[in-house]
Amino acid sequence: MNYNKTLWEEFINDSRNFHLDSFSMKDHMQPDFWENDTIKSFISNRLIEIVNDFMEFCGLDEGYYEDITLTGSLANYNWSEFSDVDLHIIVDFKTIDENTELVREFFNSKRSLWNRTHDIRVFGFEVELYVQDAHESHVSTGVFSILNDEWLTKPEISSPEIDLQGVKEKASMLMDEIDRVFDLFEDKHYEEALDYIDKLKEKIKNMRKSGLEREGQYSNENLAFKILRRNGSMGELLDLKTKIYDKMMSISKNFVRKLKIFVGKSMISEDDGFNHLNEMEKYQKRVHAKHGRLKNRLIAVGGQENTPPYNKKADLKRSKSAPPGAGGV
Repeated sequence: MNYNKTLWEEFINDSRNFHLDSFSMKDHMQPDFWENDTIKSFISNRLIEIVNDFMEFCGLDEGYYEDITLTGSLANYNWSEFSDVDLHIIVDFKTIDENTELVREFFNSKRSLWNRTHDIRVFGFEVELYVQDAHESHVSTGVFSILNDEWLTKPEISSPEIDLQGVKEKASMLMDEIDRVFDLFEDKHYEEALDYIDKLKEKIKNMRKSGLEREGQYSNENLAFKILRRNGSMGELLDLKTKIYDKMMSISKNFVRKLKIFVGKSMISEDDGFNHLNEMEKYQKRVHAKHGRLKNRLIAVGGQENTPPYNKKADLKRSKSAPPGAGGV
C-alpha cells in the first residue's frame, strides 16, 4: 500500500502543470503587438473598438472612460504563450455614482457576463477586460496608454530571481485546497463547499495583492496565482461554484428521501483520532475523484483547436483497471 501511495504522490508531483519556464525574460517584446517600442496601430484601434462595444454593453458611452491601458506580461518582456491581453478601462467611479463599491460591483457583473458570452483573441492571446477606478493604484512594471500611444510605466529587461521551490510549494498548497473543495462537492456538502470557495477566492486575492505590493510581479504569491490560472485550477473553482448553485436549487422526485438521508448523515460525528481504515477509504475516494481534474490540467489546457490527425478531443475519463494479477510475473 505504501508503494501505491508513493506512485500516486509521484503522479501528483509530475502532473502539477507549473510551466515555470514560461516566466523567463525575453530580449524583445511580443513581435505581433509591438514595433519600434510602440503598439501597432491596427491592434490599438481594434482594442479601442472592443472597449467601446463593452461600454455600450454596460449602457454607457465612451465618454465615461479616461484612458485604456495595456498591462501585464504582453506589455513586458516576460510574455509567453500563456499571456493574455490585460486591457484596463480607466473610469472615475464617482462620475457614475457616489457609492464606488456599487459601481465596482456593477462593472464586475457586466465584465463577467461579457467574458461568458465572448471569446475575443488577438493573435491567439485572449482579451481580458478589467474596469479600474481612476483613483485605484495598479502595480505593474509595464503599462502602456492605448489612447495616448505612450508608456506610463516602461518595462526594462532584467533577470529576476525566482524562488522556484517556494512558488511550487505555494501553488501546490492552493491546488490541494481547491481539490478539497471538490471533495466537499462530491460528498454533497454543497453549502460548506460554496462557503469554502468564497473564502478561498478571497484568500488567493489577498495573497496575490500582498505579494505584488511587497516584491512585485515575480513574488511567490503572484507567480503561484498565475500557475493556478494557467493550469486551469482557477477556472475549475469558478465552474464548480456554478455547479453547486445548480445542485442546491434543483428539486427531484426523490428530494424528500435524499433530505432524510442527508439529515441522518449530518448527525453522524467522525471518530476521534486516527483510524487507518477510515483514512484509507477517504484517501482512495480522493484519488478517484480528482483523477479527471489532474488529467485535465495535463492535457486539456490551451486554446488551440484540434487539427489532423488529432481531430478527437482528449478523453478525460479514467481508464478501466486491469484485472487482478495483471502485470504480475
